[in-house]
Amino acid sequence: MTPNVKGSTKPLGIKSWAAEDRPREKLLQKGQGSLSNAELIALLIGSGTGSLSAVEVAKLVLQSAGNNLHELARFNVKDLMKNKGIGEAKAIAIVAAMELGRRRKEADHEDKPKITGSRDAFELVRGDLEDLPHEEFWVLLLNRANRLLKKKRISEGGVSGTVADPKIIYKLALEELASGIIVVHNHPSGNLTASQSDITLTKKLKEAGKVLEIQLLDHLIVANQKYYSFADDGIL
Repeated sequence: MTPNVKGSTKPLGIKSWAAEDRPREKLLQKGQGSLSNAELIALLIGSGTGSLSAVEVAKLVLQSAGNNLHELARFNVKDLMKNKGIGEAKAIAIVAAMELGRRRKEADHEDKPKITGSRDAFELVRGDLEDLPHEEFWVLLLNRANRLLKKKRISEGGVSGTVADPKIIYKLALEELASGIIVVHNHPSGNLTASQSDITLTKKLKEAGKVLEIQLLDHLIVANQKYYSFADDGIL
């Protein structure tokens, strides 16, 4: 901070910073990976206000999204314009950048397998589950085109059961921006019958998914070389 003629202070503009600390120069000298999220957003918006630098405005934007880029990606132009220093043009620039990032992520997964039914899901997990002596619980995270984003083991237990926490499952789904999920667990006993706890968990996951707008597409039980599908059985 530097004093003005009246003895008060005002923020230093980016041009007053050391060259290596300015976002543009920093990117050129050290590469884009060296920039913070706020500095990258500052490059998008280009300028700040009379009292705030572009980086300070960018920090306010991030704070409004809980410093979470996934949350920021959900903001529309009007949401962003609630931040000081963000007009329509700057808001549009941020929305466009976030959309490009989303499309890149979608493109990255175009070579991932597409799930068209329970058999496809079973083939993706059978190698992980069918010969295990204990129970494990897995989730398949899918994009809007039902292509696999990620396959993740949630928990493992004993011979007779394992614990699957809906909060953990949907936390993963939100982090991957999944549009749908398929959950899978195995029965080492070879019994394909869904237990009451299996049915209760499926109902909980279905209801939680409605709130989060992430659809539970199926719940599979794998036993030996066979499987049972809640969706095929009309329970979902």
